[in-house]
Amino acid sequence: MMGGFETKLRDPSFSFPIHMDALNKPGRGDASEQDSATLEAVVWKKFDSWVLPMCTVIYLLSFFDINNIGNARVAGMQTALEISNYQYTVALTLTLVPYIAMELPSNLILKRVGPDRLLPAMVTLWGIIAAMQGFVTDYTGLLLCRLFLGFAQGGIFPGIVLYLSSFYPRERLQIRITAFFASASLTGAFSGLLAAAITTMDGIGGKPGWAWIFILEGLFTFAFGILSFFLLPRSPETARFLSSEERCYVVSKLKSSKTMSDDHRKDAFSRREIWRAFCSPQVLLLSIIAFLNGAQLVGLAIFEPTIVAGLGYAGRQAQLMSVPPFALAFLASMISAFISDRYGCRGLTVIFFSIWCMIGFSVFYATTSQHAQYASLFFSVAGAYAVAPAVITWLANNSAPHIRQASGIAFGFITSSSGGILATWLLGSLSPGPNYTAATITFIIMSIGVVVFSSLNLFYLLRENRAKAETRLSAAKHDEPEHLGDRSAWFVYTL
Repeated sequence: MMGGFETKLRDPSFSFPIHMDALNKPGRGDASEQDSATLEAVVWKKFDSWVLPMCTVIYLLSFFDINNIGNARVAGMQTALEISNYQYTVALTLTLVPYIAMELPSNLILKRVGPDRLLPAMVTLWGIIAAMQGFVTDYTGLLLCRLFLGFAQGGIFPGIVLYLSSFYPRERLQIRITAFFASASLTGAFSGLLAAAITTMDGIGGKPGWAWIFILEGLFTFAFGILSFFLLPRSPETARFLSSEERCYVVSKLKSSKTMSDDHRKDAFSRREIWRAFCSPQVLLLSIIAFLNGAQLVGLAIFEPTIVAGLGYAGRQAQLMSVPPFALAFLASMISAFISDRYGCRGLTVIFFSIWCMIGFSVFYATTSQHAQYASLFFSVAGAYAVAPAVITWLANNSAPHIRQASGIAFGFITSSSGGILATWLLGSLSPGPNYTAATITFIIMSIGVVVFSSLNLFYLLRENRAKAETRLSAAKHDEPEHLGDRSAWFVYTL
C-alpha cells in the first residue's frame, strides 16, 4: 500500500483478495494463530455465501425494474401510450427526483430500523409498483408509477453499500461492492435477452409485449422481497449461520480495520456527523466524481438499447445487440475490483477506466461509421460501470464513524442520481439521436473531469496519510480527542 506501510500476509485459501495495512492488523484475542487462520478462511466465505448473494440479487432486480422502461420503449410502449420524447424524459426525471430525496433519510434510519426489515420492505413495495406499470393505459398512469417507484427504490443502493460495509473490513470491500454492482451490467445484458423473449407474449391476456416486461419482472421482485425477510441477517453479531466464536472473530476484525466503532455510542445519530461528512474534502471530491460518473452510467443504462436501435438495428435484434457491451462491463468491473482490493489502488482504478470512457465517447463522436460507433460502446459502457463501484468503495472506505459514513455514502449517491437526471435530458430530448452530439461532447468532458478530480483526491489522501504518519511518531493514541473518526491519525485513508 502507498505511504510505506507494510503489506500483510495473504492466505491462498481465501475466496477474495486481501490487502491489510499494518495499522489494521487484527488482534489475536484468545485464539491461537492457527485458530485465527481457520476462522479467517471460513467467516468471509460464509458472508460471501449468504449476505453477498442476497445483496446482489436485490440490486440486480432494482436495476431491472428501474431501467427496463428502455426495453419497453423499444418494444413499443412509447407508441402505444402516444407520448413524445419530451414526455418520456419527464417520466424518467420524475423517477429520479424522489429517488434522490430518499437516499439520505433511508441511510440514516437503516441501522435503527434494521436492514433485515427495511431492505426487504423496499424490495417488496417496488416490486408491486413495477408490475403495475404493465397495466397503465395512458401517460398519467405511467407518471404515477414512476414517481412511486422512485420513492420505493431510492434508498436501496446506498443502503446495500452501508449494509455490506458493516460486514467486511475496508480492504475486502470493493470486490464485494463490485460483485453486486456488476449485476447491474449483467442486467443490461440480460434485460435485452429477457425483453426479447418476453415480447413474444404479445397479445396474451390482451396485453402487449412491452406490458409483460413490467408485469413479469415486477412479480419476480415482489416474490424475492417476501423471501428476503426470512434470509437477510441484521448484522454480523446476529448472523445465525455463524458460531459464537466466528461472531467474536468477525467483530474483532471489523473493529481492528476501523469498520466498526469500539464504542457503539459513537454510532448514535448526530447532526454534527452529517455536517462533518458534508465538509470532508474527500467526500466533496468523490461526490463530484459520482455526479460525473452517474450521468454517464444512468445515460448508458437507460438509453443504450435506444442508441443501439439508432445504429441500424430494430426490434428484437436491437434488444440482442445491446447485450455484448454490458457483458464486457461485467468482466471489466470484476477484474478491476480484484486488482483494486489486492493492491489498494481505488484512485488509479477510477482514472484508468475513466480513460476508457473518454476513448469510447470520443470514437462515437468522431466517426460516422455505425459499426465503429457500436464498437465504441464497449469502451464507454465498460468504463462507466467499472468506475462506479470503485468510487463508492473509495467513499465508504474513507468515512467514519457510522453516521458520517452513512451520510457520506448517501451524498455520493445523491450527486450520482442528480447526474442521472442530467443524462435523461441530454439523451432524452436535448441531444437528439442517432448521433447524440451534445450529449457525447458532454460525456467526454465529464470523463476528463473524473480523471482530474480523482487525481486531486488521490494526492489529498496521500498527503493526509503522510501527515498522520508523522503525528503517530510523536503522539500516543490515548492523547487524541474522541470522535475524530476518519480524522484520527490512526485511521489510514485508502488510496
